[in-house]
Amino acid sequence: MHSIFAQSKITGKVTNPDGSPIEFVNVVLTEVNLGAVTDQEGKYTITSIKPGRYNLVSSFVGYQSSERQIQVQKNENLQIDFILKDDALQLDEITVSYTRKNKFHKDSSFIVSKLPLKDIENPQVYNSIPKSILKEQVVTNFNDALKNATGVIRLWESTGRGGDGAEFFSMRGFSVQPTLVNGMPAINSGGLDPANIESLDIIKGPTGTLFGSPVISYGGLINVTTKQPYESFGGSINYITGSNGLNRIATDVNTKISDNSFARVNMAYNKQNSFQDAGYSKSFFIAPSLKFTPSEKLTFLVNTEFLSNESANAPMLFLNRNAELSYNNINVFQKSYTKSFTSNDLNIKNPSFGLQAQALYKISDSWTSQSVVSRSNTKANGFYQYLWDLTDGESFARYISKRNTETNTTDIQQNFIGDFKIAGLRNRMVIGLDYYNSLLTDNSSAYAQNGTVNIQTQEDTGILTSAGTNALLEDDYSGINEASNEVISAYISDVINITPALSVMASLRLDRFGGKPSIYAQEEIDLQYALSPKFGLVYQVLEEKLSVFGNYMNGFTNVPPQQVTDVDGSNPRIKTFDPENANQYEGGIKSNFLNNRISATASYYHITVANRLMTDPENINNSIQGGEVVSQGYELSLAANPVNGLNIIAGYSYNDSEVTKDFEASGYLGLRPEEAGPAELINFWASYTIPTGSLRGLGIGFGGNSASEYKTLNRAGTGTFILPAYQVFNASLSYSTFQYDLIFKVNNLSNEKYFSGWSTITPQNLRNVSLSLNFKF
Repeated sequence: MHSIFAQSKITGKVTNPDGSPIEFVNVVLTEVNLGAVTDQEGKYTITSIKPGRYNLVSSFVGYQSSERQIQVQKNENLQIDFILKDDALQLDEITVSYTRKNKFHKDSSFIVSKLPLKDIENPQVYNSIPKSILKEQVVTNFNDALKNATGVIRLWESTGRGGDGAEFFSMRGFSVQPTLVNGMPAINSGGLDPANIESLDIIKGPTGTLFGSPVISYGGLINVTTKQPYESFGGSINYITGSNGLNRIATDVNTKISDNSFARVNMAYNKQNSFQDAGYSKSFFIAPSLKFTPSEKLTFLVNTEFLSNESANAPMLFLNRNAELSYNNINVFQKSYTKSFTSNDLNIKNPSFGLQAQALYKISDSWTSQSVVSRSNTKANGFYQYLWDLTDGESFARYISKRNTETNTTDIQQNFIGDFKIAGLRNRMVIGLDYYNSLLTDNSSAYAQNGTVNIQTQEDTGILTSAGTNALLEDDYSGINEASNEVISAYISDVINITPALSVMASLRLDRFGGKPSIYAQEEIDLQYALSPKFGLVYQVLEEKLSVFGNYMNGFTNVPPQQVTDVDGSNPRIKTFDPENANQYEGGIKSNFLNNRISATASYYHITVANRLMTDPENINNSIQGGEVVSQGYELSLAANPVNGLNIIAGYSYNDSEVTKDFEASGYLGLRPEEAGPAELINFWASYTIPTGSLRGLGIGFGGNSASEYKTLNRAGTGTFILPAYQVFNASLSYSTFQYDLIFKVNNLSNEKYFSGWSTITPQNLRNVSLSLNFKF
């Protein structure tokens, strides 16, 4: 540790290795959110500093950040100079180490655009949720973390089954699962642990141009940016206990191995029961990572994640999609709100593994090479069950299967990232090649009926032991099924500064797809090609402070072949289809005032998804393309630190979605799609920590989420079932020092009963409390 005697003032100068001053560098005492920005001479001054131990961090986009541990004492002047190494295109520094005064504003621009492009320069909308807010809110699961994102809501909880067992969320009218880690594909079949999250990046719109068809949603993407090693020893130990038997212990240890190699390990053990009468989740997570810099031009990064997860999940309760609804309101389901209709003996295991290795080589002052290999493996082994409405107004049949699946993915990317001038115009360009391969192997049993459940009386006639259920499924083996994808892609994206204030983005991707998109496909797709363009325009009305932007973005989905016949059932044949495609037009403003203290985005978007499959009006045994969905709306996002100690994150979204073209008898035409979720969403969290005085470190937090009513089932042939609107509020009390944090959190203060779903009805957690103890070293 760098220990020195100092006055309540720190001054210094920030230069690059050749001695030239660097302007606009943030120099921050992270514990008290107190800092300064360097002037044209690279100088900074921080005043009004109380005695104590601090981390002093110097950071700026395009340079490696530097951190010092210092001890400030009374009545001394302290001068600390920094020399920042030029590292303009290193992914880990740009996405992880860029520090702002506003601790709720996290810049993840490199992940979004694959370019060193600031948020205010980027014509695409995204939200980033930093680890600081996860810590402050005592977040122990992925869903609670995403409640801080504008316009995002969970539809399905994790089922654990293979292929699509992760949680489903709705964004801009379309369902989406978390499928990216550090911008690379990473599939999982269960829940994600937040222990290794540096930030969550919510990238809005159909972003097929840079990320490709296998991992996109038309509404956007969810990316996890992981923690990376840094250049000194440090870490923390965290213990959380709370309602429903919550016990969680997590550690984060970073160390310097040598002058050019650094390692970091994040670990977590988590155990919690359900708020219902049965159900639990238990997991162990470890994420070792390594950074090695053999030269100033070359950096290697290796990130790994191992998760062992076991859970007993309440069966999803499906409304019957094929018959007229037998329920007209939520009241009947309130009676069984805390009833799980399962047992802890019917569990499922979801081990997963992920590895990313990348090499960053600075070819010249203008170009950097980024080579990345990413592998992921996830399994499902255990029971998956659901309840199906028998349309008598009270009974549901339980269907259960023993799942045995494995998914392997491989992704290899080679990017060349440039920052150069042509004819005096600045260009920031990425040229990339991408190879993606996935294989899902399904060796599960078939589904068998396992009793019935009476939703009125809670009577259950099913077998709720693993031994009894295994006996029930003994002769129901369904064989081995596989789904494999192979995608080879090339893409290019260029941002040209016509003037310092006006920039234009143009991007294009070419994909060659082969394989089966799902295990239900009857034949493989044979080398299907798709082009995905993207355009954007940004004008900075006030440089670095206020910009207006517009974008056109495209995404697509490969459609599996299907068997069709003539009207009379004759002439069976396999029919192939063109990819679905989505086109978004969006415009809005981005602002960044008071030296990054107040950042806001407002935008309006219009998404049209065309070429969807629909039944042929002249032949019910044939499918044709021509279906269309239109989703439009607006979003407002705010991350603010208006005064020292006060941090605010908030968002409002409105979405209007409609099936505009379809076969009329399908029952969807003119209706809001069920995957669109509630039309209106609000998220808000504000916290204040006393920055000075005898009560310094004492903090409070308050916030919550609100959703309008949601049509979980919405079809002309069956009817509409509405989940009521809700408002859920949370609060916290905290006390922090340089070495430890103590946080008491209450979720769902008013004990609100509320539901989520997607043609399903799922009760959500009631009031619960947690206590977090965190020791830093």
